[in-house]
Amino acid sequence: MADYIYIKTQKKDHVFTLTLARSEKRNAFTPTMVNEIHHALAKANIDKEIWLVLINAEGPVFCSGMDLKVFQNPELDQKNPEIENLNISLNDAIGQLNKPSIAVVEGDVMAGGMLLTLNTTYVYAKPDVKFSLPEVKRGIFPFQVMGALLNFISIKKTLDLCITGKVLDSKEAIGFGLVSDVLAADFEFKKMNDEGLNNLISVILSNSPSAIRAGMLTAKELKQVYETEKNSYLLSQLEALRSTKDAQEGAKAFFEKRAPSWTNE
Repeated sequence: MADYIYIKTQKKDHVFTLTLARSEKRNAFTPTMVNEIHHALAKANIDKEIWLVLINAEGPVFCSGMDLKVFQNPELDQKNPEIENLNISLNDAIGQLNKPSIAVVEGDVMAGGMLLTLNTTYVYAKPDVKFSLPEVKRGIFPFQVMGALLNFISIKKTLDLCITGKVLDSKEAIGFGLVSDVLAADFEFKKMNDEGLNNLISVILSNSPSAIRAGMLTAKELKQVYETEKNSYLLSQLEALRSTKDAQEGAKAFFEKRAPSWTNE
């Protein structure tokens, strides 16, 4: 990994943690910050020892969206000389992941910051967290967030959130499919003191990382496959997965009544 300016990373026990670390600006993202996120997740994506990605944030706000001052005047952005400066969206930076990911949200999520939660596999948020799209109040429309929202809710509900800028709390967001579960009120990321979150992490890490990766890749590609081709496509993906070492180990462990030993191959 490179030396990052706006994020922090850690790898431990098959888990890769990416932390937004621009709390003095409410973790508003700049082009460089997006590139750092993309760079870190691209490395995590190809690392066979990483089976799960956690995304969290420092400070009282998880992410307030794009830094409008920097996007209007790119010269204000501090470049990172260690990584390539790509013209990439936050949507693509997060969406590239082919591994399970959990957004652990302790502060409010606003505007384009919702791309971070919409593109993760699971979202666990504290009860008092608020989700909102205030762009229209600033003469902007959340086009990228709208596109991501349509994967979860109807176009009418999506447009309502974008047009009104209404605020959802964590429990309301569950009803929209935007939050997986609510964290304990006293949750702290450093302590990881939430039974539901810890159980989910344990379950993910106990299952085959290669099978999960294949499933996530297939889910992405399935969107581009015609309905008439779906069954044959799924069968071919299953046949390819059956030839992997993890699939063979999974079957062997099942018959031997023991826990499998995954190699991610």
